[in-house]
Amino acid sequence: MTNPDLSFADRSVVVTGASSGIGRATALAFARAGGAVVLVGRQEQALEAVRHAIQQDGGRAALVVADVTAAEAPARIVGDAVAAFGAVDVLVNAAGVIASGSVESTSDHAWDAMLDVNLRATFRLMRAAAPQLALRRGAIVNVSSVAGLRAFPGLLAYAVSKAAVDQLTRCAALDLAPSGVRVNAVNPGVVVTELHRRSGMADDQYAAFLERSQGTHPLGRVGRPEEIAGLVLFLASDRAGWMTGETIAIDGGRHLTCAR
Repeated sequence: MTNPDLSFADRSVVVTGASSGIGRATALAFARAGGAVVLVGRQEQALEAVRHAIQQDGGRAALVVADVTAAEAPARIVGDAVAAFGAVDVLVNAAGVIASGSVESTSDHAWDAMLDVNLRATFRLMRAAAPQLALRRGAIVNVSSVAGLRAFPGLLAYAVSKAAVDQLTRCAALDLAPSGVRVNAVNPGVVVTELHRRSGMADDQYAAFLERSQGTHPLGRVGRPEEIAGLVLFLASDRAGWMTGETIAIDGGRHLTCAR
């Protein structure tokens, strides 16, 4: 029997970065819970595959092919979501990028590009969606990182962008609380997705990274996208109706450890 507290029947959910990884797993989870899902991403073919999977399972999904950093993207995403399903009840900001770089090696361009995707686009879509979310007393869930909670060497721009997402989450939670809109974030550790490969990590490097990550996470393994999606679903659900402004680690205990 479906738990009514975790049901999203008659609710519209916007998920950015929905073509792969945590975004894809989250979109599929919302659809299984009855939500009508708006899939946002740059790769139309990959989004179509996610929509097909949702429809094959009897769910509903619409596509918005967009670069979340584009000037017109927030208004178009929100407008298309309302046109497709009549409302926006939940916004999940899962689109993100990662790259290595220290204080000495991070260029202005690399800094700006990282913050543009991970922080500025998240803020702008939250701002655009806020009026629609207020009509439904909806929820926002931002996908941050353990790097927003703890410092790591060689990840300067990425860690700063995620720490800023955490503070954006807290500030927005206060700003939107009078409208009944809740804002929370999840902070994953290393999860098996395409994120690191897209940053330029070769297959052998990625395999070695995952192997080493088993030792840096106290529970002895890396995470699965479906595990993060489950927490996102909970935070967006009625069961979490008295939670706002939280940044919740889901990282196998990684944030509890010292550097190694």
